Amino acid sequence: MRLIQLATVALTLAFTSAAHAKVEVVTTVPDLAALARVIGGDKVSITSLSLPTQDPHFVDAKPSLVLKLNKADLLIAIGLDLEVGWLPVLQNGARNPKVATGGKGYLECAQHVKLLEVPTKAIDRSMGDIHPGGNPHYLFDPRQAARCTQAIAAKLGELDPGNAKLYAANTKAFLAKLDTARATWEKRMAPYKGHAVITFHRSWNYLVDWLQLVSIGELEPKPGIPPTSRHVAALLQLGKAKGVKCVIQEAFYPDKTGRLVANKLGGQVVLLAAGSDVGAGETYIDHMTHVIDSLEGALK
Repeated sequence: MRLIQLATVALTLAFTSAAHAKVEVVTTVPDLAALARVIGGDKVSITSLSLPTQDPHFVDAKPSLVLKLNKADLLIAIGLDLEVGWLPVLQNGARNPKVATGGKGYLECAQHVKLLEVPTKAIDRSMGDIHPGGNPHYLFDPRQAARCTQAIAAKLGELDPGNAKLYAANTKAFLAKLDTARATWEKRMAPYKGHAVITFHRSWNYLVDWLQLVSIGELEPKPGIPPTSRHVAALLQLGKAKGVKCVIQEAFYPDKTGRLVANKLGGQVVLLAAGSDVGAGETYIDHMTHVIDSLEGALK
């Protein structure tokens, strides 16, 4: 009888622990982590495999990241081959079928957004680092981030049906805040519609499209190829003709060329993080507000 009582207590504790266990969510980039956190609240544990100071194309496949994936219930990825150089290595090492591509706990957000720059003809390496499925930097457009939020909420509700209503409520509240913030951002940036800018990489094309700016080109002669003096000289000439006053680039790239070009154009270089600093408590809305603050300051 004593053994039966002990076994019953042990089973009860096990079931109670499982019922209160958090959903282990791993994302490939910080902005996806920020979105998952606001949806999941205290029902989820969030880890981003990359930092906002890192180039998401190139992340070291460290053993610590393999361990994170081994314990994950859900892996949320950008897709479009953004992570192709490192994520498959981590997935294989993790030996966790749930988060393998196509697994029950795998979500590729690119399948839920409106994509730009989807190639309409055959591509090859001579064209630079072209993504065959389209431009993967869609999170700099809050309209696409909203689509990702809904997809994440649906997946969390599928994996954790007991909290599905909570995830749906959190998503509704967040999207209302995001809509309000987006209206404010768009109002602030409305005076700059049609203004020409130069970017470093094609990371900002969704941002440019959303705000109705005009990108006249990138400092990279081809995606993934460092700036050359000949290309920069031609871009400077075009920039002067178009009245460019703002160069936008990721903070993880060397900024020497960007500052040089901005200085010769009489403008400013805007250095931006790759995503939300989730570890410091920064939200997606916080991050995008900083982006808008920086752009408005440079375009005035």
